[in-house]
Amino acid sequence: MIDMAVFKQFQEAIRHLGEMAQPEPLTDAARLSRAKAVMHRKTDRALAMDLESCVNCGYCSEACHFYQSTQDPKYTPTRKLDLLRRVHMRETSAFAPLHRLFKPDITVADLQEWQELVYDSCTECGRCSMVCPMGINIARGVNVMREALSEAGLVPLELMAVAQEQAGRGTVFGVGPAELLKAVEALRAQGIPIPLDEPAADVMLVTTVIDVLLYQDALAATARILNHLGLRWTLRSAGFEAANFGLLSGNEALQKAASQRLIAEALAVGAHTVILPECGHAYPALRWEARLPGGAPLPFEVLAVSEFVGREIASGRLEVRSGDTHQVVTYHDACKLARHGGVIDEPRAAIAALGVEFRETSPTAELNWCCGGGAGTFLINRAAPLRHKAWEIKRQQIDATGADAVVVSCASCRLNFMAGAETDQWPTRIVSLVELVADHLPDNGTPSAPA
Repeated sequence: MIDMAVFKQFQEAIRHLGEMAQPEPLTDAARLSRAKAVMHRKTDRALAMDLESCVNCGYCSEACHFYQSTQDPKYTPTRKLDLLRRVHMRETSAFAPLHRLFKPDITVADLQEWQELVYDSCTECGRCSMVCPMGINIARGVNVMREALSEAGLVPLELMAVAQEQAGRGTVFGVGPAELLKAVEALRAQGIPIPLDEPAADVMLVTTVIDVLLYQDALAATARILNHLGLRWTLRSAGFEAANFGLLSGNEALQKAASQRLIAEALAVGAHTVILPECGHAYPALRWEARLPGGAPLPFEVLAVSEFVGREIASGRLEVRSGDTHQVVTYHDACKLARHGGVIDEPRAAIAALGVEFRETSPTAELNWCCGGGAGTFLINRAAPLRHKAWEIKRQQIDATGADAVVVSCASCRLNFMAGAETDQWPTRIVSLVELVADHLPDNGTPSAPA
């Protein structure tokens, strides 16, 4: 059960996040120079092709929850790349001298205006990229814009504050090794064995600040499943935080450093598998973006916990009891897991094994609508009204299924669902996939020590 008092405290902490940020004092010329340097460095052949290929068909608008919920043309996904496109056309394209005759240079005022477009009104969900008939990776372009704005010191203050904390102190929302130990001890007091700082393990589990503070039941459920399977696993105090605010803010150096903490601990214990918690953006950060310091691929497998659980059930290694056959559930595909990562079949395999009535949303899987709170958007206070408008599309999609509960596999989505449900007095239950599975273990989740 979620402690709603703690949820309220977390919401209140978010409201004051911006007060903790320490913006770097820069001249307008420095901001512009820094932003352009990133744009130039990141505009490789693939991105240049994307910038030059847009035919302004408008299909991306039909796929964007922010455009569809407002009908405001400024939220057209391809428009969010206009500054990047203008710099490329004027300075690095084959016809740059010609473009400079009629395309104005970008300004700091442009950068400031685009902050809302690439942070507040884009979750980098990738739905626009999927429907683009030219195959333009709009989400990647938005990420480059975030990196440019980050270098220019124009990150929203809430994201800046958490990124600075993670870079400077190695904590997120004040959660570090001491807070992890406190959460572990609380779960151990419930009779759940939690290996911490074991010197060797086949599986390294990482968690997130949201689970430590809010969703300890999700951490407990994951531990119960790992123990039930008899795996040799561990958490590591020096590398447990899956949230990567370098990725969310656009700070590439922090993104790599946050990933390296996890990589170093996985290598130290000799892990064959690293299991990520229910955290959407943690998945691309470690699975797709991270590399060894020399650039080589990671020597271990990285799995989202929903992916891991679904695989174990499908293989027959993890058995679950049938649940309430009268319960009707649907599933929300987290964008970074499904659309970006292809984690589609595994969560459904887990739900199917529970014996409940499952109803797909329409559209579903890789075309499922975003909840509106991803990519750090759920932390930006001024974005709340826009975020809620986008969430209303998700709510209507779920309501159309007639489900009693929606199953989620991302804590950020879960937070945004809870905030939307609170505002709208929405009665549909919001259920964690890993918690649902753990509640249906054959022994009802009675913990046993790992082998």
